[in-house]
Amino acid sequence: MTPHPLLAELTRRAAARAHAAVETCPCGAATLADRPDAVVVRHADTVAKAHGPDTDPAALAPRLAAAAALPDILLPPLTPAPTLLHGRLVTFWPYGAPVDPDDPDAAPWEAAGALLAELHRTPVPAGLPAMRGPAKAARAVALLGAAGAHPALAPVLGAWRTLPAWARAEAPVPGVGALCHGDLHLGQLVRRPAPDGPWRLIDVDDLGVGDPAWDLARPAAWFACGLLPPDEWNRFLTAYRSAAGPAVPAAGDPWPRLDVPARALTVQSAARAVTKAAVAGRPLDEVEQCLVDACARMGSLPAQVAADFAK
Repeated sequence: MTPHPLLAELTRRAAARAHAAVETCPCGAATLADRPDAVVVRHADTVAKAHGPDTDPAALAPRLAAAAALPDILLPPLTPAPTLLHGRLVTFWPYGAPVDPDDPDAAPWEAAGALLAELHRTPVPAGLPAMRGPAKAARAVALLGAAGAHPALAPVLGAWRTLPAWARAEAPVPGVGALCHGDLHLGQLVRRPAPDGPWRLIDVDDLGVGDPAWDLARPAAWFACGLLPPDEWNRFLTAYRSAAGPAVPAAGDPWPRLDVPARALTVQSAARAVTKAAVAGRPLDEVEQCLVDACARMGSLPAQVAADFAK
């Protein structure tokens, strides 16, 4: 298959940056992602990323600056500004070794919790835009509505309607706000230098000012849905609290703070799953059905009943 022009040129640019003084090399290249919202290639120790076509350059610039200023938390970019390529903003990064998906017992939950706590305690840089978490959830729900009729449509939309306006990106996030990653999951951690350097957070596309509880919400939602074992959830939460993370109280029940963001991430995940299944014309798999079932339970309860959702 012939690669599309963006992927081919991105691959060439990554090779050129990886070997600035060498015309040819035997390294080859690997395509790490080729999606509508991101194309990512690696060549040797260099990673090139074409951001989504709707990426705002005025918002990306302060996000890159924040990553460059926080190298002990975020993987810093190789260049301070993006390059325009085939109408897409492109950034260059050092390669970091990702989490091994085939070794769940080695998942770096402690590192994730500690890095998030440090990020949330960092003063918000001037000019940083809002964290994009709620906007991404709203987009997932909008795409679900455009996918056509599906039996899971009603429970997912019903759960969405129970959320407050700020969690649906229809109102500002209440409170002062903290520096947030915006899209935390284990795929957003890498070791740099590879293969056994310290863990760093990657992907600044959603970085911004917001409710720090949002960054804990995906693991919280997985735990609440039964998709994340209690031990792993406790490792993550304990590490976050031990590092003085401000999103939840230092002790006691964290769910009054986590409930709304966890619900929102459950709806977002379910909406994406149902959309993919509808487009592929296939039934929901076990995990996808679990997310939809959680939405059905959420739709029958007020958003404040955190304890019931966590069971």
